[in-house]
This record gives sequence, structure tokens and C-alpha cells, in this order.
Amino acid sequence: MLFLVHMLVQIPVDADKAFTDRLKAEEKAFSQKLQTEGKWRHLWRVAGQYANYSVFDVESNDELHNLLSALPLFPYMAIDVTPLAQHPSAIAQN
Repeated sequence: MLFLVHMLVQIPVDADKAFTDRLKAEEKAFSQKLQTEGKWRHLWRVAGQYANYSVFDVESNDELHNLLSALPLFPYMAIDVTPLAQHPSAIAQN
């Protein structure tokens, strides 16, 4: 199942820098692991924002929820999820 996910990160400005640097490093490692596994298929930064658009390829809604909620920055994210389906006019298959 494919999902388009928009993640907006909102770390408080007064958060401890060492703590947030550690979270960001953990987030990067976890996201790269999921990309290597093929679960996080695409990752694009939104210019001018601490945000991204991503495409996830997972078995279920529950798997997506579990992956997103395991992200180290999850407590600081506003997340929107859109389920995707193959468009009948698309040349490329997902």
C-alpha cells in the first residue's frame, strides 16, 4: 500500500540543542534504514520549511502508523497521510 505523507517538524525554539541534535541523528539513521528496506520509497524536502513529503510502501495502515510513531522526532511532528492508488492514465506502474 502506498501512502503520501507530509511531515512538518515543530521543535520548540528553546529545546536543548544537544538533545535535538541527538534526535535528528537518530531520525536520519532510522529513515535511511527504512529507505534501504524499501518502506520509505521517496523523501523530498519542502523548500523553506522544516518539512518533507514522503512516499511509504507498507503492508497496512497499522504498519504505517507504527513506523511513523517510532520516528524519534514524532512528538514534534504534525503529520498528514494520504492513501494512494494507481491512476488509470499513469504509464508507470507503482
